Amino acid sequence: QVQLVESGGGLVQAGDSLRLSCAASGGTFRNYAMGWFRRAPGKEREFVAAIGWDGAQTDYVDSVKGRFNISRDNTKNTVYLQMNSLKPEDTAVYACAAKTSTSYDYIYWGQGTQVTVSS
Repeated sequence: QVQLVESGGGLVQAGDSLRLSCAASGGTFRNYAMGWFRRAPGKEREFVAAIGWDGAQTDYVDSVKGRFNISRDNTKNTVYLQMNSLKPEDTAVYACAAKTSTSYDYIYWGQGTQVTVSS
């Protein structure tokens, strides 16, 4: 069983930056691909970014390409989401998730951290 705990959310102004962290415990971190998702008020959960077990492969939703960067440190069992040039439409609860190489879906989820971007 893997536990995921996010941190780093907060209230910022448009154009600011934030770095989210997701600390994993209870499993072998490098065995998992990691993802970030977000849910804005009244909207469905949305994929934001993903990273492979060794960090070599990354993927982003189009709306954050060029602004967000996902990375991981397998020595610290942590995945990061660096968010730059934040926009009010980035306001959401951000959650990290983990999946194994053999699972199609993400199977472990964190509780999420609130990011609010004011205009």
